[in-house]
Amino acid sequence: MSAVELYGKGARVWLPDADLVWRGAELLEDFKAAPCKIKVQFEEGESAQQDLHLHRKLEKETESVIDIKDKTKLPHLRNPEILIGENDLTSLSYLNEPEVLYNLKVRFEERNIIYTYCGIVLVAINPYEQLDIYNNDIIQAYSGQDMGAMDPHIYAVAEEAFKRMSRFEQNQSIIVSGESGAGKTVSAKYAMRYFAMVGGSQNETQVEKKVLASNPIMEAIGNAKTTRNDNSSRFGKYIEISFNKSNEIIGANMRTYLLEKSRVVFQAKDERNYHIFYQLCASADTPALKKFKLLSADQFYYTSQGKNIYIDDVDDASDLGRTKEAMLLLGLPEKDITVIFQILAGVLHFGNVLIREKDGESSEMAEGEDSGCFVHPKDPSIGIACQLLGVNETQMRTWICNKKITTVGETLTKPLTASQAKFAQDALSKCIYSRLFDWIVTQVNKALRSQTKSQRFIGVLDIYGFETFQINSFEQFCINYANEKLQQIFNMHVFKLEQEEYVKEAIEWSFIDYYDNQPCIDLIEAKLGILDLLDEECKVPNGSDGNWCQKLYGKHIKHSHFAKPKIGTDAFIILHFADKVSYTVKGFLDKNRDAVSEEHVNIMKASEYELVGELFSDAASETEAPKGRVQAIRGAPRGGSKQMRKTVGSQFRESLFLLMDTLNSTSPHYIRCIKPNDLKASFFFEPKRAVEQLRACGVLETIRISAAGFPSRWTYPEFFQRYRVLALSKDINRKDFKKSCTVVLPKLIQDVDKYRFGKTKIFFRAGQVAYLEKLRADKLRACGIMIQKHVRGWLMKNKYSKLLTSARAVQRYGRGLLARRYAQYLRETKAATTIQKHWRGYHTRKSFNRIQTSVLKIQAAIRGYFGRKEFQRRLYEHKTTLIQARIRAFLERKRYLRVMYGIVKIQGHYRRRKAKAELKRLKIEAKSVDHMKNVNKGLENKIIQLQQQLDNKKKQTTDVISKQEETIKQLEQEKERLSAASMERDKVSNRVTELEEELEKLRKELEQEKGEKQDLISEKDAMKKKHIKEIDSLQEENIKMKSELDNANKKLQEQTKSIPVSGGGDQQKWEEQKSQFLSEMESERQHHQRLVKEHNRLLQRFENMQGEMQLLTSPTSGHKRTPSDISVISLESVTSSVSPDDKKDEDEGDKEDQGYGTERKKRQAPAPPSALAVEKTMKEAHVDKVDKQPTQKSPEANIDVGLMIKLQNKVKSAEKERDRLRAKVESLEEDIKHGKGAFSDSAFNTLKQQAFNSSDDRKPTSLLHESKAYDSLKMQELENENDKLKREVNKLMESIAKTTNFNKGAKGTPAGKEFLDQLEAMNDELERRREECLQLRALLAEKSISTHSIAKQSYGGEETIVNEDNELTMAYKSQRDIIRLLEQQLQKTENDLKKKTTDYETEIKDLRRENDKQNKLIQQCKKGRHKRNLSLTPDAKIEATMQHEISRLTAENLDLREVIDKQADQIRKLKKMVKVYAKRMKDGEAAEIQAELEHEETKSVENVAQIKHRERNYMGMLEYRKDDENTIIKLLILDLKPKIASVLLPGLPSYLLFMFVRHTDYINDEEKVRSFLTNTINGIKKVVKKHHDDLDRVTLWLANTCRFLHTLKQYSGEKQFQNENTTRQNEHCLRNFDLAEYRQVFSDLAVWIYQTLIKLLEATIQPSIVAAVLEHEAIAGLTGSKPSGLRGRTSSRAEEMPEHSLDSLMKSMNMFVTILTKHAVDPELVKQIFRQLYYFLGASALNNLLLRKEMCNWSKGMQIRYNISYLEQWLRDSKLQESGAGETLEPIIQASQLLQARKTDADVDSVCEMCSKLATPQIVKILNLYTPVDEFEERVPISFIRKIQQKLKEREKTDNSLLMDLKFSYSVTFPFNPSKIALESIEVPEQLSLGNLVTRL
Repeated sequence: MSAVELYGKGARVWLPDADLVWRGAELLEDFKAAPCKIKVQFEEGESAQQDLHLHRKLEKETESVIDIKDKTKLPHLRNPEILIGENDLTSLSYLNEPEVLYNLKVRFEERNIIYTYCGIVLVAINPYEQLDIYNNDIIQAYSGQDMGAMDPHIYAVAEEAFKRMSRFEQNQSIIVSGESGAGKTVSAKYAMRYFAMVGGSQNETQVEKKVLASNPIMEAIGNAKTTRNDNSSRFGKYIEISFNKSNEIIGANMRTYLLEKSRVVFQAKDERNYHIFYQLCASADTPALKKFKLLSADQFYYTSQGKNIYIDDVDDASDLGRTKEAMLLLGLPEKDITVIFQILAGVLHFGNVLIREKDGESSEMAEGEDSGCFVHPKDPSIGIACQLLGVNETQMRTWICNKKITTVGETLTKPLTASQAKFAQDALSKCIYSRLFDWIVTQVNKALRSQTKSQRFIGVLDIYGFETFQINSFEQFCINYANEKLQQIFNMHVFKLEQEEYVKEAIEWSFIDYYDNQPCIDLIEAKLGILDLLDEECKVPNGSDGNWCQKLYGKHIKHSHFAKPKIGTDAFIILHFADKVSYTVKGFLDKNRDAVSEEHVNIMKASEYELVGELFSDAASETEAPKGRVQAIRGAPRGGSKQMRKTVGSQFRESLFLLMDTLNSTSPHYIRCIKPNDLKASFFFEPKRAVEQLRACGVLETIRISAAGFPSRWTYPEFFQRYRVLALSKDINRKDFKKSCTVVLPKLIQDVDKYRFGKTKIFFRAGQVAYLEKLRADKLRACGIMIQKHVRGWLMKNKYSKLLTSARAVQRYGRGLLARRYAQYLRETKAATTIQKHWRGYHTRKSFNRIQTSVLKIQAAIRGYFGRKEFQRRLYEHKTTLIQARIRAFLERKRYLRVMYGIVKIQGHYRRRKAKAELKRLKIEAKSVDHMKNVNKGLENKIIQLQQQLDNKKKQTTDVISKQEETIKQLEQEKERLSAASMERDKVSNRVTELEEELEKLRKELEQEKGEKQDLISEKDAMKKKHIKEIDSLQEENIKMKSELDNANKKLQEQTKSIPVSGGGDQQKWEEQKSQFLSEMESERQHHQRLVKEHNRLLQRFENMQGEMQLLTSPTSGHKRTPSDISVISLESVTSSVSPDDKKDEDEGDKEDQGYGTERKKRQAPAPPSALAVEKTMKEAHVDKVDKQPTQKSPEANIDVGLMIKLQNKVKSAEKERDRLRAKVESLEEDIKHGKGAFSDSAFNTLKQQAFNSSDDRKPTSLLHESKAYDSLKMQELENENDKLKREVNKLMESIAKTTNFNKGAKGTPAGKEFLDQLEAMNDELERRREECLQLRALLAEKSISTHSIAKQSYGGEETIVNEDNELTMAYKSQRDIIRLLEQQLQKTENDLKKKTTDYETEIKDLRRENDKQNKLIQQCKKGRHKRNLSLTPDAKIEATMQHEISRLTAENLDLREVIDKQADQIRKLKKMVKVYAKRMKDGEAAEIQAELEHEETKSVENVAQIKHRERNYMGMLEYRKDDENTIIKLLILDLKPKIASVLLPGLPSYLLFMFVRHTDYINDEEKVRSFLTNTINGIKKVVKKHHDDLDRVTLWLANTCRFLHTLKQYSGEKQFQNENTTRQNEHCLRNFDLAEYRQVFSDLAVWIYQTLIKLLEATIQPSIVAAVLEHEAIAGLTGSKPSGLRGRTSSRAEEMPEHSLDSLMKSMNMFVTILTKHAVDPELVKQIFRQLYYFLGASALNNLLLRKEMCNWSKGMQIRYNISYLEQWLRDSKLQESGAGETLEPIIQASQLLQARKTDADVDSVCEMCSKLATPQIVKILNLYTPVDEFEERVPISFIRKIQQKLKEREKTDNSLLMDLKFSYSVTFPFNPSKIALESIEVPEQLSLGNLVTRL
């Protein structure tokens, strides 16, 4: 399209303006040819808005004439109104500077939108106001969304970076730049907050909290108030947030760049120092800071230079609290935090030190010598500063006014002038703060460092933007240098993306020229560049700023980016990419050197505070050198170290190179922050300031690159959808949109260079979309006229058609009446015949179905019987194999352990020999370290000599050294005392070792005795099981004995109380002394280390004071000289301070241990003496005391007796615990061998499979013979076992006979005699058992029956039909499996009784052992007391002790007797069953057994629980055993599947649970009901938590929990719940328990399940909400799309996104209703569920609408309202219209109505009334986002929005939240819903597998 067509009359253009930068106008004449003059008229809106930054009214003309001299210099065209306010600036049709500026202004000022895209850049304008757009709801809204799907936001950029990292596993970087005050720090903070939320859990974990906690710390120490920003970052930082494979934050790392150190000592007017200083001053009155003697900030020189110490709306005191909390959160100790504040306070006081010039007339100075300076002796600041920093005040006073110059042969001390001293003072202050800043950054990084390996990271770069001031110095030079490097990366990235798009679409394109700033970068950093020349000048001895500037002129005057100012020679100009900047050279060299005096560094190193010394240590300087550490100026060159020292400029260049490498290895994302005005006024846009920043930050460069190519891009379907009205029907091919576009577009745009056809898109030059929009509008206007014509004709034709149709309808209905009457007659006749036919068929089918059902049941029962018999046989065979395998494995393990024991013993002997040899060698080496002691003594003499020299010069130093000498002497004395104590302890340790060996012998004897008694215990166990009657008599005797023993026990306790107990005194005293020795040794070691540190610090102070003494003793005039032979501090003094003992320990620690007995092992982990060893030691010590002091009384004897009693009790308890653990291990092994007596499902299936596999190969006769052989072997084993038991019983009798005679000459007790009689009776019973075994053996031997005899008896002699169907084999296998099962149960019962009796025998054995110990104890007591005796005789004493133990055992036996009785009855029943089945097998009655089993099978319940007519009166209860409670819960709750529950009676699990509760109430067992209800609650919780994503299962237990709750109420007995009960139901009410509290618990449980279900439903429909409600276009021909350019906002979009639509949402809703109905959820609860679900649906849709500008138009409002009508209709169809769900959609409905409503001033009241459910911010947001999609629509006027806001202020309740709360939930209630089902009619179905566990009563 030619320029003549574009620049016609009425065309809208942009004209330059001095104040507004650009001004909109309209052409009043057509442009014909250049040159010419055209009359224009400025738009009213442009002339009316003249409240500018200067606060003056500018009078502008409304008309003007422009002079166009060249066709290429035509004014910029304006975009149509439809494109104004776009989210992406590159989607504008005309891409130029005025359009970018105007679009930003409209979005910022009129719509209050601060974020706008510009290609890959997010432009963020500082609103200077707190906005509610950063809360967690906004984060959730942007999480998971594509970058172009939502409105521009910093969260969208962060989400894009996060998705690219997670999907493509690429490291990402977010580069935030802008000038001071533009909001860089806040933007970076919000980006980190987003990553902390999406990279962690919903609640921030400790890692995310630490990452966010670093912000207040860095802001406090690195941010300050400037004239442009109240919280300006005065350093650059790059934070790498690390993620693991699960995309969760695991740590972070921070790199800092170029801290503005000069701000510490100087601030311009209205600026402040760093925040931390003012925070400390504001908190000076707090107790923790009072010792720092802080003043007000205006009383410190370093904080008062700006003359403004306050910031509006900022509380410095509270900020200090937040800073301290963040430090604590990051793990900084409270001590370090205090020292940090102390150092900062010291810097403030140091800045107040006043340095004065000396009077030149009174001082004796040589001619030409500089005058000196001094600090007043009464100056308090220097004393406070030195105290806080821990340095020597005298030294600081000396070296702050002097400096030392060291040459090859001498050292010179030169006084400084006041200005030089002030410079040195400021340099030291800056150095302290800089190093403290770097130390804090290091600690923060340590706290944020990940313990695991980082997989990938996202970096956030917050760096200073381009700066230009009236006076620009070294800091601005470095900042602009960094921005040049960043701009280069930005340009290359933008160009790369633009060209990649063209290559991807395979279109023809020419190379796009873009600005390359490489020459400017080379000027700065290349060889012999500005930085190189600056470093070279710094190395020159007399280098100056002026000389350096002259070198720049001579080297770079011809460079294209370098210029010389017209006036003056103290500056130079660099042409940067943004602007040309003039730099003043003054101070460049000093700032580049950044030097501090070596004397000052040495003073700081000698600080008494460890942290201060650490800041100035050499290691710290070397470690932190890349971060710009300050180097100390050494007095003399040392081998070229001066040349190796890096300057600030070179360090910054290196760190910048490292940053560039990092950024180049990541995918960058750019955020450009814009400062809208300098007045910090909210939402005020100043065009001049904005356009300067847009040019500087590269936004306009992005626009220029885009405009040079093809900025507008449309996909073929969307272009066809938008502009098909411009095409002819013959050119349209709906199957191929691309072909249609290639045919239509050339006819619309003749210039082929204006567009390109790509693979999937059409690319347009700038302005072509606007031209197509104009053609479309004209076409639609013409089509509108044509539609009106045809509509009017159609109306008249339609009227005629209606009249004709009415006449014909009357005739049709008349004829139809007659026909219908005849048809009615025919239908009635047909119906009668059909009814007869169907009735007869129904009667016949019913009879047939009844017969068929009976036959099927009979077949099922028979097949089930034979299947079970086969299973029992195979199960028996599997168990046999399993037992054999376990026994063989046990024998092999036993042999292996025996071999391993021998190996370990041999290894122990060998290692002990090696350890002894090693010990001998180490002792020899230890004797050779005596010379180290001499060295140590020499070092101490040297220290004393140095201290004496200091004492002569300064008395204070002498006092300190003398005190230290006294302390050392005391420590040596203490060391000797400890050595003596250590020798005494070694003697005691040797005695303990001997006692342990003696204890080991006793233990071996005890184990031998235990082995002998074990056989007797097992024999006794077998005999007890056969004599229940004898046991009963023994119980009666035990009861009698219990009463006798209790009386004796009371006497024993009284006697024990009479004996004074004081035996633990010596042991306690010894333990206390031992612990005291250990603590003293540890304190001595720590004190020694502190002395070494103090020695180093004193040496440093000595060197400093030596220099000071030189100054004091030298002549008063001229340069001061000192001898050059003064020795420097040697490191040997440090190393030699280590004691020889410590060195010996270190040498020995390096040697390798060769076993458990080495000296190192003994020294590190000394084994504690055993209880018996300590007891023996204490007894021997007591004997020695008695022998040595025979005349003393017996307090020591009393102590020894009590101690022995306590130790014996401890030994007893330890041995009991050991025996108990051994017994537990043996029982576990036995359980493992026997499979715990139960058949697992896996074992059952395995046996079943093996049985079926082997049944076809094995014949019946072979099976019978094999079984017979097995039974014979089994009987032989039983006989052997009986013989063994008999022998063990005889041994047990002998042992018991011995135990009854505890002392020689004592008679047996009645209990012992009774026990012997019992054993004899059990022996008789054993003989009878052997006879029964023989009988069983005879019966089993006769089991083999020949087929001939069977045929003769049962088949009439026909052998061919015998076992035709293998029935004999099956019968035999079933019978054999039954017998084996009974034998296993019998064996398990015997084992349990055996184990319990073994425990009883173990207790008897312990009792005997205790008796022996008591005898020894009494003998020792008698010996210690000499002539004193106990009140009881030895026999009585022993008897009392024994009876005390037996009484406890008897009580336990009484409980065991009940268990034995039950198991004995079970054994008798099993024996009878075995005899019966054996007899039947002998007589061949297999058929009868089978018939009996089939009869029992037919009695089982039906598969489905049904309500039947009662044949008996049930009570509606289910009985169960307490042991089966967990199994019932597992089957009924945990393992119940929804598929099974859906075919059962609705709510059946809840009814069964209540029937269990009824039984516990019936038997009045409170503990049982409490346990059952608790397990029920826990089971429901467990199944819901485990299957929280299973909709069926969660719904099932919501329904059953509610039903159980209603059942508890219905049968509670309370009248309010009995209104609808029947008489029978009232009889079933609970009688004994009030479960009201449990009802509340179940109510809470139901609420929790309800919330889980709601979350699951919400998660199911969430992906479909936006697509169904907002994006679905159900109305054909009505589209809400508009020309947007479609530049593809995100590259992280998934290849294929799942399709979601309104239909999928409706299907989900129908599925929900189906599931809720299937599980019989209460109807009222269903209504509440869908009300909550509809609220979530409406809130999600509204929140998404508020964040999507393209959705806010009239057409989309119509589509949304139509989509919502589907949801409302669904509610009506599902009969849920009364649930309140429809009301929850009112906010989104009103939002759609607002989009469709008229928006004029007359409609303000109606709009406010219509939007009653919308909050004020929501209404305003929708109106601001409203965007016309067609020319006939109008934009919402700003005046209308202001009136709406004013009107909405009248609302009483105002909600200022923008987004609806998605987590809001309505309160849920459970209305009482009684059941009509009678409990007595409910049966337990087989599917639940509860038949064997419960009994129906």
